[in-house]
Amino acid sequence: MKMGMARHGASTTTHPLFRACSGKPLPPRSSRKNTRLWKTHSSKTTSTSDTSETLLTLPSSGASISIETVPSIDEIVQSEWDACAYPQDERAEKVPFLKHSFLAALESSKSVSRDEGWLPLHLVVKSENDGKLLGCSPLYMKGHSMGEYVFDQGWAQAFQRAGGSYYPKLQSAVPFTPVTGSRLLVRGGLDEDDRKIVSSALARGLIACCHQYNVSSAHVTFCRGEEMATFRELGYMPRVGMQYHWENRRRGTEEKYASFKEFEMDLKQSRRKNVRQERKRPAKDGLRVFRATGDDIKPDQMADFYEMYVAQTEKKWGRDYLRREFFDEIYETMRDDILFVFAEQEGTGRLVAGAINFIGSHALYGRNWGCLPPESAAGDANLSKLFRSMGVDAGAQMSGGFKHLHFECCYYQAIEAAIELGLDRVEAGAQGEHKISRGYLPVETHSAHYVADLSFQSAVSEFLGRERREMMEVMEVLTASESPFKDVRK
Repeated sequence: MKMGMARHGASTTTHPLFRACSGKPLPPRSSRKNTRLWKTHSSKTTSTSDTSETLLTLPSSGASISIETVPSIDEIVQSEWDACAYPQDERAEKVPFLKHSFLAALESSKSVSRDEGWLPLHLVVKSENDGKLLGCSPLYMKGHSMGEYVFDQGWAQAFQRAGGSYYPKLQSAVPFTPVTGSRLLVRGGLDEDDRKIVSSALARGLIACCHQYNVSSAHVTFCRGEEMATFRELGYMPRVGMQYHWENRRRGTEEKYASFKEFEMDLKQSRRKNVRQERKRPAKDGLRVFRATGDDIKPDQMADFYEMYVAQTEKKWGRDYLRREFFDEIYETMRDDILFVFAEQEGTGRLVAGAINFIGSHALYGRNWGCLPPESAAGDANLSKLFRSMGVDAGAQMSGGFKHLHFECCYYQAIEAAIELGLDRVEAGAQGEHKISRGYLPVETHSAHYVADLSFQSAVSEFLGRERREMMEVMEVLTASESPFKDVRK
């Protein structure tokens, strides 16, 4: 479809901040200082990219606020960032991936960097009175669409065919982490009216960034559903996705499960039998599965897990986005937030598989999984062919030749741990309809998208409407026809 370029200002040339996309070096770090987007006064807002007069002072005090971008998480005081991302309010759901320490590990390890196509450009709202951080959003300028799990490559191709340049774009997200969490992070302790103003300022600031940096679009992925009203009011387009989550609630009640066995009793008889058989298989293969968290995690186990992670991405022709230094750093700064599930060979103690989970206030988040090939197959250049010749099915290939090990480490152990920890749910990552039969049902995820080009915005909006209707139908069918439970949960 041919579209005219009714742009608000996005350039069709490579952005000067992102010349790495075309093989040219980026300017030195010193040239990417904090950029003031606007400063508010008691009567109006002055913006470098939006001349409209908008009242954005705090209702409680009339204090002015400023909004700016920061080129590194390390330039933001950890306690200030975490006061917004991880407030002490017991009612607020806390997601460990939004912690300063997690984002800092991504940057310091160079897992996230301009050379990797993720240029940090974090958005902050400050009080003009005392400089206190009132709100923030993790933000990156991107030169591609990898590592996001909300797919827009088709949009990029369409925009390019119409004569535009889709990249670079802005992405408010936690890199490589398809986990729902707030993207409009507001300091704890503010009253409701002030919170609304700061949230709106962050969402407006992202639009201002589009114009300030002359880019095509801004994307807020895996945000909370309750944030969508703020985004909609400012012209962002909503998008719905789907994941599979396990819910810690007994059928027909509001009570949590007391044990894994109690969860099994809520399953249909055929599924209950299959789950029990799958759980027995690792022991038959001479494997011991165990969990470790906090100081029980040993440094050599973290090193072993990195090798598993790399081996798994190579088997799936994937990309190991996370560098070894990232795992080393989160071991030092976040191991109390980490829960590992490991499988070791009985007798030798050799670790052959592992899954890393993160513990939040309400949920257990399954993130990465890895499995080493059997020692007899180590180093084989055509592992899949070898497995097939041995009669090993595709599911066992994913588990290094150990049948059902992936299900035990990633799904069943996570459910068992969530029950023991009293958490509300398990989020087992992106994709995978095979999760449904193991108790993980379809749920909605949300994202918000701002496109500067008016004609392209119209085309994307039409596409998203169709996609949403189809997604709702798929979720309804999957829940009704594939649910392993005795009755469909309301």
